[in-house]
Amino acid sequence: MTVQIDIGEMTGGARAGLDLEELLATRLLVQGNSGSGKSHLLRRLLEQSASWVQQAIIDPEGDFVSLADKFGHVVVDAVGTEKDLQMIAARVRQHRVSVVLNLEGLDADRQMKAAATFLDGLFDADRDLWYPMLVIVDEAQLFAPAAAGEVTEEARRRSLGAMTNLMCRGRKRGLAGVIATQRLAKLAKNVAAEASNFLMGRTFLDIDMARAADLLGMERRQAESFRNLDRGHFIALGPAMSRRPVPVKIGPVETMGRGGTHKLLPLPEQPKEDAKDLIFTPGADEVQPVRQRFVEPVVSTGDVLDQLSSAERASAEDVPQAESLLDFGEREQKISEIIAGILEDEEAAFQPIATLYQDFQVRCRISKLAGGAPDLQTFREKLSVARAGVEKGEMDDGAWAQAELIASELPEDMRGVYLLLAKAAIAKAPCPGNIEIATAYGTRSPGRARWLLSHMEERGFLVCATDLRGNRIVTLTDLGWQTAPGDEAAA
Repeated sequence: MTVQIDIGEMTGGARAGLDLEELLATRLLVQGNSGSGKSHLLRRLLEQSASWVQQAIIDPEGDFVSLADKFGHVVVDAVGTEKDLQMIAARVRQHRVSVVLNLEGLDADRQMKAAATFLDGLFDADRDLWYPMLVIVDEAQLFAPAAAGEVTEEARRRSLGAMTNLMCRGRKRGLAGVIATQRLAKLAKNVAAEASNFLMGRTFLDIDMARAADLLGMERRQAESFRNLDRGHFIALGPAMSRRPVPVKIGPVETMGRGGTHKLLPLPEQPKEDAKDLIFTPGADEVQPVRQRFVEPVVSTGDVLDQLSSAERASAEDVPQAESLLDFGEREQKISEIIAGILEDEEAAFQPIATLYQDFQVRCRISKLAGGAPDLQTFREKLSVARAGVEKGEMDDGAWAQAELIASELPEDMRGVYLLLAKAAIAKAPCPGNIEIATAYGTRSPGRARWLLSHMEERGFLVCATDLRGNRIVTLTDLGWQTAPGDEAAA
């Protein structure tokens, strides 16, 4: 049985039909610049064929999720693990359910990995499940790029492999690829070459027009005609549509996407003073987004204070009973002076902890420090703060106690960096540069400093932002403090 679906009309008013069974065997490539009507064309094709064949749409912008309300497509949001997504794809083939893979909100790298995982799941289904399916990939140049871009090589390789399988080997498995792209020049040639049906829309770049003309078997001088196509008008060629290039106007659709052309609206009338307040004054319902902090193990503030009190009592017990509280203060002062003496050597800040601790123990014995040298963990904490160059006496005691409490939840070697940022924030000073942060961490690597800030941001201790001049601003989420803009490349 031949199934003809109506995609629009040709010149003279004749209906433009598309042989669905032929399409399943020969695949389709749609090309057109942004605003040419590609999404409208795909939507028309999907709506007209929804009752005849199972469909899966790879949707990077979430434009096709509206098909769910009218035609019963299941929206699959790309969340969870890759294994979950692959198992969902296998169930899609098993139960013959039409789906929309919604990749909206993911960055390009994750979109490629999610699409590759889902397509692999469709492709690897058991032979008994090789039912006919239309697989529509919108913005195909994102998933089968002609050249490497800013994404990782792993993501590009996986996505390109999955797209190649779909277009080259998918037919035997019942998968008919329908790919749409804005730029033919950006689409991998081995993916585009497997399509036998073409719908070419408006395009302006010479390289894309020339390639479109080649695919349609047109002369180069005829390629200029692609510039003059109206929105929603395409040139069709292929065994499923026509044996020669014919113009087609795509028909209306029943559902609407969330994108589309935006209509002009008059601006609201309001005094300039009110407009200024609207821009620079926070609204009553505005909430500063704060990433939830992840801390292992999770402890309460009371537990932290108890631990700090226990540590102080344990340190006090190491001091001879005859020693007074004044003597204990003098001991802490002496320890700080010994560590400062060690760090007077510029190279000391970058030496291993074990080497510095050995030097510290020797100096403690020479100075006859009462109670002996503190243990390695205490030394690491004090060294981290000393490397950062922050002194408790420089700050308000109450505010600084809060900063120290939050810093105690970080590993010992990161606490000094947090306090360095806290010092800059409470003083409204510029954010320290990568070199200063790296030195506080005990390294010369600016890249290590950037990693450290990213790590602390992932755990929710801070949020990094960049102003319009490219300067870095750090907000300490728990304290609500923010540094002034600072050049991250500053020495």
